[in-house]
Amino acid sequence: MPSPRLEIALAADELHWPDGPVLALRPPPQQTGLPQDRTLVVHGFKPAHDAWAKSGYAVAAETPATDFAAAYIALPRAKDHAFALLACALDRVAPGGLIAIDGAKTDGVDSVARALKELDTSIESLSKAHGRLLWFRRPENVTDAVVEWGDRSTSPQGWMTAPGVFSANAVDVGSRLLVESLAPLSGRGADLGAGWGYLSAQVLSSMNAVTHLDLVEAEWAALECARANVLDPRADFHWADATCFQAPAYDFIVMNPPFHTSRQADPALGQRFVVSAARLLKRTGRLTLVANRHLPYEETLRKSFAEVGTRAEASGFKVIQAGKPRPYAGR
Repeated sequence: MPSPRLEIALAADELHWPDGPVLALRPPPQQTGLPQDRTLVVHGFKPAHDAWAKSGYAVAAETPATDFAAAYIALPRAKDHAFALLACALDRVAPGGLIAIDGAKTDGVDSVARALKELDTSIESLSKAHGRLLWFRRPENVTDAVVEWGDRSTSPQGWMTAPGVFSANAVDVGSRLLVESLAPLSGRGADLGAGWGYLSAQVLSSMNAVTHLDLVEAEWAALECARANVLDPRADFHWADATCFQAPAYDFIVMNPPFHTSRQADPALGQRFVVSAARLLKRTGRLTLVANRHLPYEETLRKSFAEVGTRAEASGFKVIQAGKPRPYAGR
């Protein structure tokens, strides 16, 4: 959700954007207070990226190696991601430039405020709407802070991941269960919400009859990791929202769908993945998904598929296989 704090600070004449280009890191769509004529919005989440582009802002999926006069950071929910964005801002904003950090209490803005005390600079703050806006001038020497704050996540051994991507520090237990439970696959398939590529890599390494696999992922950083983790020539990579992705009909789909919007559980998101899978499959195609055991996907599955069954349950997860997608139901 957009934060009112930046607009309030600007209107009260407490915060001023300096002359020059402004870098906005992962601001939510419709965030106010960012000068449109000189702001570059960097957002790796495809729906948000497209929303900013549609509103007329310059947009990029990753931060260019250029200097900025100021930066605005909308804190993400993952702590390692938040500090990586802070490190990026400290690296890209010239000494003396303005850095503003905006976040809800639940997004850890107070822990960021404590960490900022390590910098040799004064921090100003505005508290409003269950959150805080922090701003300060980028000090001359921040080398040690950049090194520490930019390297707070640990990738699983042998895999490339990135701060903020799903299961960045370990292979997801549910994805392991899905791999162990898969029936043989063949033909053209897709991994919806492919993340950093673990599930796709396992499918391609163990299923010789698979001829092609599309990795569909809305988060740019995760997809870039997948490119490094999945080197099989049968793989193709798509930066796209899986719920509206278009492609020729598939023989199979595998997925470990997301079920959070920010910090809030949102089962409807996973249900939209199910509907999309039914739309993308051939009438003889098959979906295999893994989900937390408590998530209410069965009704949506039964509306979208004629055949639905559980293949495995363990460690709080369930693996469900569905076949014979219905032509129109639930779409």
